[in-house]
Amino acid sequence: MRAAPTCEAGDVRAGHVADPSRPGNPPCAERPRGHHAVPATRPDRCEQRGSPARSTLILAIICVSYFMVILDNSIVFTGLPQIRSDMGFSETGLSWITNAYVLVFGGLLLLGARAGDLFGHRRVFLLSLIAFSLASLLVGAAQTAWWLIAARALQGVGAAVLAPSALSLLTRSFAEGRSRNRAMAAYSAVAGLGAAFGLVVGGLVADLVSWRAGFFLNVPIGIVMMVLALRFLPETDRRRGRFDITGALLATLGSTALVLGIVDAADLGWTASATLLPLGAGAVMLGLFVQVERRAAQPIVPLRLFASRERSGAYVTRMLYMGAMMGFFFFTAQFVQSVYHRTPLQAGLSFLPMTLVNFVFAVRVPRLLERFGRPRVLAAGIALTTVGMAWLSRLDLHTPYLTGVALPMVLIGAGQGLALAPLTSSGVDGVTPEDAGAGSGLVNTVHQVGSALSLSILTAVAAAVSTGHAAADIASRSGAALTGSTVLLALAVVAVLTLIVPVRATRNERSL
Repeated sequence: MRAAPTCEAGDVRAGHVADPSRPGNPPCAERPRGHHAVPATRPDRCEQRGSPARSTLILAIICVSYFMVILDNSIVFTGLPQIRSDMGFSETGLSWITNAYVLVFGGLLLLGARAGDLFGHRRVFLLSLIAFSLASLLVGAAQTAWWLIAARALQGVGAAVLAPSALSLLTRSFAEGRSRNRAMAAYSAVAGLGAAFGLVVGGLVADLVSWRAGFFLNVPIGIVMMVLALRFLPETDRRRGRFDITGALLATLGSTALVLGIVDAADLGWTASATLLPLGAGAVMLGLFVQVERRAAQPIVPLRLFASRERSGAYVTRMLYMGAMMGFFFFTAQFVQSVYHRTPLQAGLSFLPMTLVNFVFAVRVPRLLERFGRPRVLAAGIALTTVGMAWLSRLDLHTPYLTGVALPMVLIGAGQGLALAPLTSSGVDGVTPEDAGAGSGLVNTVHQVGSALSLSILTAVAAAVSTGHAAADIASRSGAALTGSTVLLALAVVAVLTLIVPVRATRNERSL
């Protein structure tokens, strides 16, 4: 009688990588099903007998595709002065180039995650690559302000489906433990490096060609990723169910209304009816969203995801942290170009201290997690970022680059390199297989919605200080906004210490 096949260490299947630390790997069909084992698409046999090289290739496809999504969050920053000149944007209107992308991205992420559960994550991943690449082509071809904003929103639709599918494919392809920690570290490093690298790429193409060229680059990259994904990515189970359209619309429209109200406050004041109306409508719609999800048979956000104190803490922390970082990129890029009179390329290169240090720390995170544990690494990372942001917020018209910008960036880069991997892991820790898509979507949703809301708040804070375009005005606005980012980071530290650290300490005590 022929023995059932076993999965060797490093084997990649649709849902599992064998853990070499467990002696005597059981046959694939006999693997336990639970929180720490994601079921394969076909549990009666190994769907793919992969190799370490294959698992590396799968991780590369996921990370490069996600890199495009993150890159487009920041690639516009070094081109903002050119875009404002070409399209005639106002100072507050300029923020909609970013917000149109991140709002739609964040608002539809949960629907995108649900699409992966219903139709298969690889299939949805491929469709999202097509949509994102076509939308990038439209952004690069934009001739008017409304065209640019609309195309950015379409990019957000593609990104909203791509990001949760990528994270779900990653969590299903690598088992919890060392292999997933390493994969998650690479994924999180992409998130950190993509934002910083986008500034360099955006500056390079804006200087040598045009700000449009950065978006055209997505098209050939997207095509290559589609071909590789078709060949190497495993498909996942398709689940029966339906879309929670009502929940998705309430979440998207509610968060959009809040951002619109905050942006209007910068121009019209907080007591203007044009400010109060969208703020009130946004609050009502988000309240209705919670009620709908509570009663829905198949909610887009299962409220049981918030039952874990650690996961809830990770959601709050991520929203605050990524919001602060969005403000950092948006305002620092403009400060460097306007005050130091640097070209877009030079402005992008000004972020290299952060980018390099970020990479150095990010690749060491797996070992640091094994030695010190997730809470300590996460708390240290956010604390370093807070110190760096507080230092950077002191900038003014006469701030020297080395001591006033570059050195604070080193601390910010080190902090981000340490923080993102454990923060992402905490957000999906213990999520059951049936909630994998929703859990991945929620992690990305709080990331994008937090970025949009925080950027709107920081833009309003900056506009309250000055609305002029002179170097002194931009320096004043940047300092005020970065002070706001420091406050957000301080709140993130509090969230980690009160919501995440105590939970992990309790688990460690129980395991003794």
